[in-house]
Amino acid sequence: MVLLGPEGGRMRSFRRLAVALLTFAVVMVIAFVTRAPRAEATTASAASPVEVLKASALAEAPPPPAQDTCQHCHLSGEITALFYPFGRWMVFAVFGAIFGYGTWRMTSNWTTRAPWKPLLLRAVDWTEERFHLKEPLGKALSKPVPMFATAWYYCLGGISFALFAVLGITGIMLAFYYQPTPEGAYASILYIENEVLFGSAIRAIHHWSANGMVVVVVAHMLRVFITGAFKPPRELNWMSGVFLLVITLAFGLTGYLLPWDQTAFWASTVATEIAGAEPGIGNLALVFLRGGWEVTAVTLSRFFALHVLVLPAVIILFLVAHFFMIRRQGIARPL
Repeated sequence: MVLLGPEGGRMRSFRRLAVALLTFAVVMVIAFVTRAPRAEATTASAASPVEVLKASALAEAPPPPAQDTCQHCHLSGEITALFYPFGRWMVFAVFGAIFGYGTWRMTSNWTTRAPWKPLLLRAVDWTEERFHLKEPLGKALSKPVPMFATAWYYCLGGISFALFAVLGITGIMLAFYYQPTPEGAYASILYIENEVLFGSAIRAIHHWSANGMVVVVVAHMLRVFITGAFKPPRELNWMSGVFLLVITLAFGLTGYLLPWDQTAFWASTVATEIAGAEPGIGNLALVFLRGGWEVTAVTLSRFFALHVLVLPAVIILFLVAHFFMIRRQGIARPL
């Protein structure tokens, strides 16, 4: 039945009021049920002298020392949901940044009476006024690529560089938790795998990117050899590529020992024994790699230093030289 006129309006208002009161009652019930229980004080009718002495000793005991809340949470592990406060602040920061950006944009339009200029273009103009980079960058970035170089096998060099960039980023992330000591190396790997957020995924990306980089670099070298791109005037480019291949293999050798498990230990032992079998310089190479005659903590520290300090610096130098020669000489035509 549909009521028209004043009675229908009063009925609709009554229904809305009833729905509002019912909703309020449901919210109050939920809040009452889910509220934290209050601690109720209990009084003992009769206490023994021992209990009285214990109570007085507790009352006279000094309060516990103040603790750094954030550091205490990390060290003791009492609070496990550490991400949620950070997530809330990040949400507030994002919305605050959006609100501030919108306010600034509207204020700029009101005060200057000019069309809005994006921040990226403003940064580009500010940099150009001081350093005049448009002309040299334009020459470097506007160089045409020949059609024969658009085939997929001409992209192997770029793919290997992209994998190197992924390895650098994931390696830095892993280095935040890794401990290059015999006591902490394997334990830190377990901590990364089981406790760190996305630690297992980051380590897997690092592992498979390393394997992929070795495969892609070898394939790139084969492509250069088959197409004859090593011939004059590109001899130095080919030699720098050979050095980059050797450095890539050295990355794999030094990184393989870092987990410090049985597989890593004995694989590194065999690899260093192979280096020690070289005639003439075998013993020198063996002692240099191991830091002694056996694989010890010094070997682990030495491999870690080579993996994260020496080899990255050397490979970056060779990459800069490799790319510079490619830009100057261009891409070799296939045979």
